[in-house]
Amino acid sequence: MNNRQQQLEAFGRLLDIMDDLREKCPWDKKQTLESLRHLTIEETYELGDAILDNDLAEIKKELGDLLLHIVFYAKIGSETNAFDIADVANSICDKLIDRHPHIYGDVVVADEEEVKQNWEKLKLKEGKKSVLEGVPKSLPALVKASRIQDKVKGVGFDWEEPHQVWDKVQEELQELQVEVKAGNQDKIEAEFGDVLFSMINYARFLKINPEDALERTNKKFMKRFMYLESKASELGKPLADMTLAEMDVFWEEAKKL
Repeated sequence: MNNRQQQLEAFGRLLDIMDDLREKCPWDKKQTLESLRHLTIEETYELGDAILDNDLAEIKKELGDLLLHIVFYAKIGSETNAFDIADVANSICDKLIDRHPHIYGDVVVADEEEVKQNWEKLKLKEGKKSVLEGVPKSLPALVKASRIQDKVKGVGFDWEEPHQVWDKVQEELQELQVEVKAGNQDKIEAEFGDVLFSMINYARFLKINPEDALERTNKKFMKRFMYLESKASELGKPLADMTLAEMDVFWEEAKKL
């Protein structure tokens, strides 16, 4: 592993390269905060994929891509004297020190949960009117639901036992079935949303990240389905012409792999 001096030198090298690119590269010169936004989101998802695959080499590469974006944004900010990379680093350092009084102050905490509760209380003291202000509006709904529940838990709004949450899931499922039988599409959608929200809550009590869990299932399904496609191709038979029983044979094979 590199020592601190080598780490700082590597970061300085990246800053120098960014200066060169912004001055000399036609593409880099044209970029704005807005034009980079969707690329940053894409890079974040690519990092997420690498983490779920536990591909350390790919994680390193994707972290580099994200670090480049952070440096890029800071470079653009410096061109209008709004902020530079030092301001960005100092800002997060100051926040971390303020939010960790149990490390940099005289506050005593018992465990991780108490740290999280103090974190939310400190944010309210900083002027936020709601603990939910920190939930980005553009988050995907599944991730947003998880963050909402985590935020309100930080101020004590939560179930006490896992079985209470599971009971809530069962209640919401029953309410969904009532609306399915009634055939009211708007109410079906509303109740389906309640089921998902309660399941995400239950996942939290099981210490499962619902986004990660669903993505792992997505990957598993895709792998099995592509195996099914490959077997159909070997037979020279279009998948659409196979019966469900025929497909199920290969699906079961895929599950055993």
